Amino acid sequence: MPLSEDENRILNQIEQRLYAEDPASAERISSTTLPRYLARNCGWAALGFVAGLVVLLVGFTTSWVLGLLGFVIMVGSAVVFVQNLRMMGRHGLRQLSTSLQERSWSTLAGDTGRRLRRRFGDGRDERD
Repeated sequence: MPLSEDENRILNQIEQRLYAEDPASAERISSTTLPRYLARNCGWAALGFVAGLVVLLVGFTTSWVLGLLGFVIMVGSAVVFVQNLRMMGRHGLRQLSTSLQERSWSTLAGDTGRRLRRRFGDGRDERD
């Protein structure tokens, strides 16, 4: 359902006020996409899962209460991870994968491969 003219005008005013009052936040908000935000949440949830696993393993050696706390952290992190994956949906995953594919391995790893080939040679000269 499209927005009315009044709603569009109000949203434009809010956007202009945000850019005027806090341009750094406005730029950050406009550059963040939903799939990136959800992927970042998935990363934090995975980190929480690992932390919960560590608490679980260390906790059971000292106290079963700490082990139970670690298990609860793991379950909570897994729930957050799955919920964010579901929200991303197919479109979000597709958009995220295309943005990662746009970055070639050479840009992710820098020119390391080129330097290694130059340093050690690619073997073509020795076979000729």
